[in-house]
Amino acid sequence: MSNDNKVEGKYNIKAVSTILGIQPGTLRAWERRYNIIAPVRNESGHRLYTEKHLNILKWLVEKVNQGFTISQAVALLDKQEIEDNEMTTSEQKDRTKNISDDLMKALLSFDESKAHEIINHSFTIYTIDKVVIDILGGLLVEIGNLWENGEISTAHEHFATSILRSRIGIIMHSFPHNGILPKVVAVCGPGEWHELGLLIFTLYVRRKGFEVIYLGSSIKENDIDIVLDEIDPKFLFFSCTMRENIEHLLSLVSSLKEERDGLEIGIGGFAVDQLSKEKKEEYFEHIVGQTKPEWELWLKSKI
Repeated sequence: MSNDNKVEGKYNIKAVSTILGIQPGTLRAWERRYNIIAPVRNESGHRLYTEKHLNILKWLVEKVNQGFTISQAVALLDKQEIEDNEMTTSEQKDRTKNISDDLMKALLSFDESKAHEIINHSFTIYTIDKVVIDILGGLLVEIGNLWENGEISTAHEHFATSILRSRIGIIMHSFPHNGILPKVVAVCGPGEWHELGLLIFTLYVRRKGFEVIYLGSSIKENDIDIVLDEIDPKFLFFSCTMRENIEHLLSLVSSLKEERDGLEIGIGGFAVDQLSKEKKEEYFEHIVGQTKPEWELWLKSKI
């Protein structure tokens, strides 16, 4: 990666090594093998690292600490994600909202060409995580609420699903997984066929390096046992959108929890969000939440 000569380096290799918790020799090896950064040199020829260099290295170290190899982390490296972190929160929110509003308008107008154009543009200015989880994910929640409240037709919901599902599915299967991390099964709850929310969450989990067996819309209950016996996953995630299906799902979760020690079960979706306070307290350990930070906290509490 090219060096920005206009930016003055201010950290020597010892300081960077201390900040990151890695040996100077490891740092030099990363630079040599993967050409990830090009430190500036002072008059004595010693390496000096800029703030941007440090941010890139922090990102890579975080991925390595999550279980990725350094080569996998470099392959996933996205400088746009790092640069976006330097934007103010208000700037990010304004730009994200504009894109979401434009995409919503295109979807509700059945304008497929415009919808793809907006999504394509989003990927040129944002990371995959940002587009799929924050923009498309937030939009799917809004579309789900509109449909549930009868404000848009089933045709609108199906149209959005056909476009977004195809884009998300292609991206989801492109991520490498880390064999050290436990396996995950993701499926819609009994009677459920709205799977976009589950796709978004599955993409997030895949992005974290987990190997995810994605089953999509509802399958027969007995088939769940067959899948669990065959795969022996650590995590099982259910999505439930329709409120008439939530009690059936909660019953299934309770029985699976009793039958399978060590299986961590997570649930999410519109119907889960609409549970009574008492039910939310009863099933608190299983509710993964609606946002990326909530998902992050839930996973950390279970690993």
